[in-house]
Amino acid sequence: MAKDKRQSDDYTGPLKRLLLGVLLVCLLGLFLFWRIDSPRVERFRAQVVDTVVPNFDWMMAPVTGTVSLLRDFQSYQRIYQQNQELRRELQRMQAWKEAALQLEQENARLLDLNNVRLDPRLTFVTGVVSADSGSPFRQSVLLNVGARDGIVDGWAAMDGLGLVGRVSGVGENSARVILLTDTSSRIPVTVQPSGQRALVIGDNTAAPPVDFLEDAGSVRPGDRVITSGDGGVFPAGLLLGQVAQDPGGRMRLRLAADYERLEFLRVLRDHGSTRIETPGTLIGPAGHAQSDASVSEPEEGAIDG
Repeated sequence: MAKDKRQSDDYTGPLKRLLLGVLLVCLLGLFLFWRIDSPRVERFRAQVVDTVVPNFDWMMAPVTGTVSLLRDFQSYQRIYQQNQELRRELQRMQAWKEAALQLEQENARLLDLNNVRLDPRLTFVTGVVSADSGSPFRQSVLLNVGARDGIVDGWAAMDGLGLVGRVSGVGENSARVILLTDTSSRIPVTVQPSGQRALVIGDNTAAPPVDFLEDAGSVRPGDRVITSGDGGVFPAGLLLGQVAQDPGGRMRLRLAADYERLEFLRVLRDHGSTRIETPGTLIGPAGHAQSDASVSEPEEGAIDG
């Protein structure tokens, strides 16, 4: 068995070398023949090309498909890069859009602050909300105005739409505002158009209850709620919001102020109203009243006499 294998190797080895030599000679001859510059050889080459090349279309199909696939891949890669650039551009545009919306909202709030119509005697100081209490109910906020700006405890703070709270704690450069939703807040109010007096009591919710109504039957959801001025807590006529009714039937206040976006607050300077100690001075000066009294006494005596 081993002997037969050895004999076959002895024959196949020289045969392979012979075939390789013949192939190399043929290729060399074909190369030399193809390089001959002769009209006859040129015509022969043309006939060979016309005869052989069209029959090789099926052999070139994989190469052509591979080239097309490569071009499609390059095109897909360019589309992918363009898509990524468009995505980045869209993100930048969304950032600009968000910035534009914030500026638009800030501008709207500033316009609301400028359009509020209050008692002309109530001047104000506008401050920026620098921090809040960190509570989800936002019970208090800090303003960047304080004693140096003339802020006094108890003054009312408003945004562009309605009352937010009152100043409670003043520093040199800052002031804390207790919001209407805080549990320590008790605001005497008037419900319009019925004129009912009530109290808005903070309970750490976004809609504090309206209690102690004189006649609850005359109050309807949607009625306007303003400060009454009772007790000297706030000036009269400041808007708080509208009456709303919860599922349990209790009257609550839908705040006009936007507590989700408290960025600018207006602190009203309230120096209090002039107290009338002597009602008689409303009629005339005291000296004039005494002179009238002195004149009337003789007349009465004369009549008696």
